[in-house]
Amino acid sequence: MADQDGLVAIGGDLSVERLLLAYKNGIFPWYNEEEPIQWWSLDPRCVLFPSKLKISKSMKQVLQNGRFRFTTNKAFEQVIVECKTATRKDESGTWINNDIVNAYTNMHKLGHAISSEAWHEGKLVGGLYGVKIGKVFFGESMFSTQSNASKFAFINLIQKLQLQGLELIDCQMKTNHMMSLGAEMITRSSFGKLLNNWT
Repeated sequence: MADQDGLVAIGGDLSVERLLLAYKNGIFPWYNEEEPIQWWSLDPRCVLFPSKLKISKSMKQVLQNGRFRFTTNKAFEQVIVECKTATRKDESGTWINNDIVNAYTNMHKLGHAISSEAWHEGKLVGGLYGVKIGKVFFGESMFSTQSNASKFAFINLIQKLQLQGLELIDCQMKTNHMMSLGAEMITRSSFGKLLNNWT
């Protein structure tokens, strides 16, 4: 039912129940603050299979040199606020509004949304958050105030989740950042079949 851009619905709410149902069906909310809630299912879809994660030689050094400290779920609200306020190249403003912050914080309190953090000298310098359902992690947003901090948090999180049976990371949209880590594009129908198996 999606249009050619992937828009499937407008309206509704950001209740935990609706968000979980949406993610299980390959749909996520994405809209500007002054707009009604918009729900998207992209075709093709950017995904990363954990077994295909690419770690460059320089990144392996970052992972091993002890510069950053890795944690999960220690600062979820701080991570999502940092993602909200981060300045991004070629983008003005953010799609993470206060309703999104509140909705995903509620998801986190109920164990559905998780965060990954990179710390340097006691300060949060990078991280990401997303939704975990079954064997799938749906990545939402990441931020970094120091070079490689978000990659450090991402790679550590994926390696940790692999030990818990993770099979798929949903990256939603193609970015050079994710493609450099081994992401690939698959069809919406293929993505849906994977969700049926793993969520």
